[in-house]
Amino acid sequence: MFKIVRPFLLLLLIQLWLTGVVHANSELSRFLDSISVEKIFPGADKLQTTDSDPAVATAFTQDQQLGFVFLTSDFVNTTGYSGKPIHQLVAMDMQGVIRKVLLVEHHEPIVLIGIPEKRITAVLKDYEGMDVGKLVRGAQEHKVDVVSGATVTVMVMDDNILRSAIKVARHFGLSGLEVERKQSGPVATVNADINEVKSWQALVDEGSVRRLKISLSQINQAFADSGNPLVLEYPEEGDAEEVFIELYAAVVSIPSIGRSLLGEHEYKNLLKKLQPDEQAILLAGSGRFSFKGSGYVRGGIFDRFQVVQGDTSIRFHDKYHKRLREIKATGAPELDDVDLFRTPADLKFSAASPWKLQLLVGREVGPTKKEFLTFDLAYKVPEEYLSFTAAPKEALTESESVAQKPQPVWKKMWQLKTAEVIILALALAVLTMIFFFQDWLVRRPVLMNRVRIGYLIFTLFGIGWYFNAQLSVVNILAMFNALISGFDWAYFLMEPLVFILWGSVAAALLFWGRGPYCGWLCPFGALQELINKIAKVFKIRQITVPWAIHERIWTFKYLIFLLLFGFSLYSLEWAERLAEVEPFKTAIILKFIREWPFVILRWR
Repeated sequence: MFKIVRPFLLLLLIQLWLTGVVHANSELSRFLDSISVEKIFPGADKLQTTDSDPAVATAFTQDQQLGFVFLTSDFVNTTGYSGKPIHQLVAMDMQGVIRKVLLVEHHEPIVLIGIPEKRITAVLKDYEGMDVGKLVRGAQEHKVDVVSGATVTVMVMDDNILRSAIKVARHFGLSGLEVERKQSGPVATVNADINEVKSWQALVDEGSVRRLKISLSQINQAFADSGNPLVLEYPEEGDAEEVFIELYAAVVSIPSIGRSLLGEHEYKNLLKKLQPDEQAILLAGSGRFSFKGSGYVRGGIFDRFQVVQGDTSIRFHDKYHKRLREIKATGAPELDDVDLFRTPADLKFSAASPWKLQLLVGREVGPTKKEFLTFDLAYKVPEEYLSFTAAPKEALTESESVAQKPQPVWKKMWQLKTAEVIILALALAVLTMIFFFQDWLVRRPVLMNRVRIGYLIFTLFGIGWYFNAQLSVVNILAMFNALISGFDWAYFLMEPLVFILWGSVAAALLFWGRGPYCGWLCPFGALQELINKIAKVFKIRQITVPWAIHERIWTFKYLIFLLLFGFSLYSLEWAERLAEVEPFKTAIILKFIREWPFVILRWR
């Protein structure tokens, strides 16, 4: 096969070498011209486009401005799993509320053929009525309604909508999200040369350690003021002055504060653990209410508090957490909970900038209902621990800088599929052992047969029908198109299981050829072999293709691949449609849930 494909690979490398970086202008006008105004912005009768930066269209009804229409791909990187942009039009009114979201162009393989596009567009209705300002400030919740089988696509679309909407709202000052730009002024950074060890009281007095203290009377009064009469039936019983929670916070990645609170030994351990762009926060508390709760034991997430800096909110996972026994600073009180938290590097938390901890307190108001209140602990590092340098002209504020660097979608996908990645890695390790000890296994045919059948069942039901990790020619076409459009590892990392399988196939080819994948890891191949074994049990007649015929037609599959490859260089969408000639999508990804002609063709 390599000899057949080699000339095309050479042509591709030449094309990559000759391809430069092309800066594309906004395509907003192209999409606006093909869709009616009313469909784009409900209630509008005219859209006015300009050559302004950013590229937006203004929506009017008669002479009254209703809001703005913009294309997500003009503001954020909207590249999907196909390696091509996902274009969405977003209509937002003058209050910063999203009125409409339209999916106007995409090249996602699973949506083009397989999952009905109406299932994807139905998700977009959830964004109608979303206040971007409230979302940024945490006053409005948002949960992605992931469509099974199109997880990557929906996650990318969600990220596109939210990030582009925040940028537009900031630019035009909608919903209180005005952009603050500094023409000049000092920029604060942590001064790592200050290493003085101080007492607990000295840290509290200077503000390096901040405190939030709530008594029973204060928490009862706060719920009484919430306006829900049901909370009055469930007050906290006890002495009014008893402590409900006393919570302390400090940034211990700042050398002097860290050495004082953690002690020299624990501080050195922290430095070994911290990765670039990570910071560390110490939280400690006592009282009737624990800031930790018990949710992290079940799901790994600390759900009673979050750290908010600018537009970024951080909910900590147990992998970023370490429980400590005590605070080492001289004169520190004995507290029930002393815990160390590291901020994820990709969120770019700044130790030198102000932030706040939001504590979520719930109260039961019935058998299955709760009322929630939030309490803020504001934190600002004392200036004595900071150094100040002149900021470059037109520098963005810290909150805006953080907001413009969201977590990459591929990282979200790996976090979302951590369990599946671990299971697949273990399965690959088992298969590696099988091949290393294959001589020993084949001398025990009964054991070998049982091991093989068991593994094929896992491949079909686990890797195939549950994980949807069937490798396909569509993956190869998407990869080549991603290379042509500009190399980016994110293209290949957005589907973790497929990425791992392709890597394992490449590694296995060096040692055992195509046998490990075709014989063990291909869900469609597993389906064929298992059906064949079942057919033999029921003594269904087997038809053997003569070797002479096999020799003449086996090259057809490679010719079909080259044909699809050639089409993909012209139009990836057409190539994806023609790729229906392969059976994998119908049989494995969509589990035969398709129109009857596709199903009959696959069973034939």
